[in-house]
Amino acid sequence: MGTSVSNPTAILQTLQGFLRKWWSEFNLQTRLMAAATLVVSLLMSGLTFWAVNTIQEDAQLVDTRFGRDVGLLLAANVAPMIADKNLTEVARFSSRFYENTSNIRYMIYADPSGKIFFGIPYSEETVQNSLTLERRIELPQIDPHNFDQPFVRQHHTPNGDVTDVFIPLQYQGKSLGVLAIGINPNPAAVNSSNLTRDVTIAVFISIWVMVILGAVFNALTITQPIKELLLGVKNIAAGNFKQRITLPFGGELGELIVNFNEMAERLERYEAQNIEELTAEKAKLDTLVSTIADGAMLVDTNLELLLVNPTARRLFAWENKPIIGENLLENLPPEITAQLTQPLRELAADQGSLLFAPGHGPQEKEEDKTYAPEEFRISLTQPFPRTIRLMLTQVLDQNRENLRGIVMTVQDITREVELNEAKSQFISNVSHELRTPLFNIKSFIETLSEFGEDLSEVERKEFLETANHETDRLSRLVNDVLDLSRLESSKIYQLDAVDLHQLIEQSLRSYQLNAKDKQLQLEKILDPDLPLALGNYDLLLQVMTNLIGNSFKFTKAGGKIIVRAYALHRSNLRAEDGPGLVRVEISDTGIGIDPEDQAAIFERFFRVENRVHTLEGTGLGLSIVKNIIAKHQSQIHLVSEVGVGTTFWFDLAVYQSMLMVVG
Repeated sequence: MGTSVSNPTAILQTLQGFLRKWWSEFNLQTRLMAAATLVVSLLMSGLTFWAVNTIQEDAQLVDTRFGRDVGLLLAANVAPMIADKNLTEVARFSSRFYENTSNIRYMIYADPSGKIFFGIPYSEETVQNSLTLERRIELPQIDPHNFDQPFVRQHHTPNGDVTDVFIPLQYQGKSLGVLAIGINPNPAAVNSSNLTRDVTIAVFISIWVMVILGAVFNALTITQPIKELLLGVKNIAAGNFKQRITLPFGGELGELIVNFNEMAERLERYEAQNIEELTAEKAKLDTLVSTIADGAMLVDTNLELLLVNPTARRLFAWENKPIIGENLLENLPPEITAQLTQPLRELAADQGSLLFAPGHGPQEKEEDKTYAPEEFRISLTQPFPRTIRLMLTQVLDQNRENLRGIVMTVQDITREVELNEAKSQFISNVSHELRTPLFNIKSFIETLSEFGEDLSEVERKEFLETANHETDRLSRLVNDVLDLSRLESSKIYQLDAVDLHQLIEQSLRSYQLNAKDKQLQLEKILDPDLPLALGNYDLLLQVMTNLIGNSFKFTKAGGKIIVRAYALHRSNLRAEDGPGLVRVEISDTGIGIDPEDQAAIFERFFRVENRVHTLEGTGLGLSIVKNIIAKHQSQIHLVSEVGVGTTFWFDLAVYQSMLMVVG
């Protein structure tokens, strides 16, 4: 029961929705035209139906008058016959009258009680039944004061409306009954009415057929092209310049379609040209950004990353991380986030400091305004200790009015910081080392100058020897500083064949007398088939002199100093070591070096003798040795044990009849 009710409702709602959607697709002009057509068609239909009703009313009035006149005439003629009960004559007269008049549908005679005693037309069944059945007619209420006026009414039949006329039958003031006559409608009036109705319907249908055909024609010839043009314009506005309209129309509409297609084609070519230029410029920019040594990042006003170059990815370990579109502050190390959160938010809110370009006064033009970048130096501990420099710069639009983003450049200045610290420490150490001999020289010379006459010859000689000794020490310090500076510079040294036999012999010869004085034993153990080494003779001689001198300094009387040189066998070499190496070792039986000092022994101005309460040496010898060996693409090593002795050793490449230049 519920389904039978809901289905028609659903169908009606669907139909209403379809009609509402269909109506909403029409524009205002179409709706006004449809409303005007509806009003005109309804007005014409109303006028037509009014004319039909008028014709029908006139026809009914004619029928009424005709029926009343015929009834009165017939009643006047048959009333004497009915009074004489001459029904045969009544029947004959009525039949003749009925047959001669086609407008009469029926004639019925009834007595005052409504009993029918004669009627035309009649059938055989009616005649037979009339012998046994009593037929009656319901008489209308006739005004007794106006009994001479017939009563008229109408009833509808399948063949049209029939006018019923009831005429009282009177004779000599006596009521004999009622004559009921049925009058057929006027055929001409009926035909005219039907024609008028049919014409009205045809006109109404024709109007709407014309409207529908006009709407279809309009949709096919005007609306459809306009919709296609509208869709094409929307696609063009959305950036789809491949849009074309291929409707076969001529005239002004066809010209409009042709011009639209030409416009789309030009825009497509222009877009392709612009895209090519933009792609080229973007490629240049990407290449420039990706090849700069500094890290570069671009963020929008929401601090979301728009661009990150490879250097920045490497500095912050973002190589395999989809960082674009992420919030910058959420991906930076904690040390950077803590310092940059507030400045970045101020810059993003356009609250940065507005500075003016140099050379402009208070009357500076708007286009001369520049935002000074903010610089930060931050030390990081993870994944390894380093120091970076960050600079924040606002990016403005072409008119320099609206903020578009923020550029952050990152520089790893760890090496710079270390060099600055080393330079400061070096200057401090050199100043300290220079101050001591200079102070001693100045003190003794001032004493000799002021109190020389009061001093004995021995004292004056002792003072002069001390000043001379300090001068030599100052000279050695200056020479070592110059040597170290020259080694740490980019000076180019030529490497050639070096005879280690000659080199070691010359180095030991200069210490023979010192060895006798200090009661030290000098010994050399050289491989008889020792090959020529690749190196710089003067630099290697300085290495040997420094290492042997250190051994003399820290080896007590009765000790031994041994210099060894031998070629390494292939079984002791690695593939990356090259074709062959020669190892040089300098061993002593001196005091040895504490393990805690071995890591810093090659640093500048670090002196082991400070721990043994001596002040000899500049603290630069081993640093010079380290730099010289590095120039030979090798490293200096040591093995030491306190109270046992120390061994320094390094490897040199075997000379292969080639000349090398290193810097």
